[in-house]
Amino acid sequence: MIDQSLLWFTGILLILIGFIILLYGLMGGGEEGSKKNVEAGGVVIIGPIPIVFGTSHRITVILLVLAIILVAILIIYYVLPFYMPINK
Repeated sequence: MIDQSLLWFTGILLILIGFIILLYGLMGGGEEGSKKNVEAGGVVIIGPIPIVFGTSHRITVILLVLAIILVAILIIYYVLPFYMPINK
């Protein structure tokens, strides 16, 4: 079993790494004056239905595939325990 303090530390560490990466990107991390091609998108999952949006067809397809995989994992995670025998 994983210790709860280790989970807290890991979560806080990941948040701090995310902030550092975000600040690096906002400060123009990379070459100065270079032209950048930016693609963005998002997924909103309401119940078992994913809503996908993006700035390009490529990123939308990638997010749609990831959303379908995530919904399949969640359905397996929530439905599988009902069909497994309980050993007492």
